[in-house]
Amino acid sequence: MQLVDDVVSMKDEVATWRRTLHAAPELLYDVHNTAAFVAEKLKSFGCDEVVTGIGRTGVVGLIHGRPGGNGPAIGLRADMDALPIDEISGVPWASRTPGKMHACGHDGHTAMLLGAARHLAATRNFTGSVAVIFQPAEEGGAGGREMVKDGMMERFGIAKVFGMHNLPGLPVGQFAIRKGAIMAATDIFDITIKGRGGHAAMPYQTVDPIVAAAAVVSSLQSIASRNANPLEPLVVSVTKFIGGSAYNIIPETVELAGTVRTLSAGMRDMAETRIGEIVRDVAAAHGAEGSLNYLRNYPLTFNHSDETDFAADIAEAVAGEGMVERNQPPTMGGEDFSFMLEARPGAFIFMGNGDTAGLHHPAYDFNDDAIPVGISYWVKLAEKALAA
Repeated sequence: MQLVDDVVSMKDEVATWRRTLHAAPELLYDVHNTAAFVAEKLKSFGCDEVVTGIGRTGVVGLIHGRPGGNGPAIGLRADMDALPIDEISGVPWASRTPGKMHACGHDGHTAMLLGAARHLAATRNFTGSVAVIFQPAEEGGAGGREMVKDGMMERFGIAKVFGMHNLPGLPVGQFAIRKGAIMAATDIFDITIKGRGGHAAMPYQTVDPIVAAAAVVSSLQSIASRNANPLEPLVVSVTKFIGGSAYNIIPETVELAGTVRTLSAGMRDMAETRIGEIVRDVAAAHGAEGSLNYLRNYPLTFNHSDETDFAADIAEAVAGEGMVERNQPPTMGGEDFSFMLEARPGAFIFMGNGDTAGLHHPAYDFNDDAIPVGISYWVKLAEKALAA
């Protein structure tokens, strides 16, 4: 492994930053304290510009390279927000806020990019500029989209953009990436089944929305098994079923909700169409009315070919030969770095977090042994991308 020299010595300090952030998690766009922590660090490093409030609560630090050197800017992105989960990790730096925790490692992502910013601002061994991007609201709030809509790419002259995420189960010191679709498009839906309520002892006088809704749930499972090409991934999951208030009352309505994950535009279109047809027609077959509200949420996370090769080469320069999986199977999880990849060419890579609890698990904790690896990746990527 070829780590950047001074990065190893800063590991403990960066781990302290990470643990400070871990103990004080914030959700979605309400990351004011985290953003203030980030902005203060960036200013102390001597960044040429530190801009807050981009995409509501995002922060961007701009670091210029060698004096007199002209060149493009590249963007390096980390996410800042936590998840609405009660932590059970038991670590001394566990969340101090009930119902909130860093269960996806965004505290580690933020700390590593801060470490890279400090090194890049101190050495400036590149031509052009590096924009370090600290994004809010990755976990469902589309903060990446809001930063792009706020003109971030144009304002800082970002020509290419790169992202990174830790991956439990992949050993520390290893990376994984692929060209094309690496993470799924993530859509969400809400369904209302309206029947006619009444006494549970006289169901023949009612239109039971629970029976109709149960049939809808069962029928939705046929989309993946009977409508989708088995060689094209599709997930349709119903995650909420809300209806009824008593043992002896058939309710008037039932509410369902869930998510759809796809890796192609055609599959995405088909799934949305079929869900609408099933909701309408299966409900009607039971004498009920079905209505659907379908929201296309995060787009497909799509890695650009040249930038993927470049990122993989940088990862291999850090981790060593044979330590980078260049054809990582795509995951059906979603990632709003996809909005940045729609705006600019770039690549998203996974970095090993070792044998830890999985992402979004209440016992998860970012592995601090990965800190020097992640910082070295960012530093070498920036210096190589912006070499004279």
